Amino acid sequence: MKQRVLTIVWPAFLVAGVLEMLVFAVVDPADLRWFGGPALGWSSNAVYTVTFMIFWAAIATAGALTALLALDPDAVNAARDAPGRTRRGF
Repeated sequence: MKQRVLTIVWPAFLVAGVLEMLVFAVVDPADLRWFGGPALGWSSNAVYTVTFMIFWAAIATAGALTALLALDPDAVNAARDAPGRTRRGF
């Protein structure tokens, strides 16, 4: 499980870093506004950090969904029906 998580999170981290550099090569964090309204008012470091976390979460979610969809259905069903696992009746 740890290996699977790391194979999703580490590449997402690297791509989020590259995407961050590309976006802020053309966008000045001091010029950001909420939907055309007043300026954001955050420090540049805060904007960089929040944006990086958003990019990282979005890319990691896409990678996790891809890994989930790539699983063999029989393996997913076998894990669901494993002994010792309680089933909820819905």
